[in-house]
Amino acid sequence: MSTHDAPPTAGPLRSAGLALLQALKAIVWWFNSILGGNDYRRYVQHLELHHPGCEIPTERDYWRDRHAAATRNPGNRCC
Repeated sequence: MSTHDAPPTAGPLRSAGLALLQALKAIVWWFNSILGGNDYRRYVQHLELHHPGCEIPTERDYWRDRHAAATRNPGNRCC
């Protein structure tokens, strides 16, 4: 066996590793979506599509305004 030959189990192990990596990425994406990690990006896309020329707030300003609005109107929160 030369140094470039893979062991016979490399195919199944590689497939399992790739499947595990894909599953982990999906879990991270799901938690990020639940926690609002994509909200600013979607907001910017909305502004660019529906309100061209409108000033786009910084991400820091977006979150500050969003948390302030949630504090003023706590109707949809559990706590």
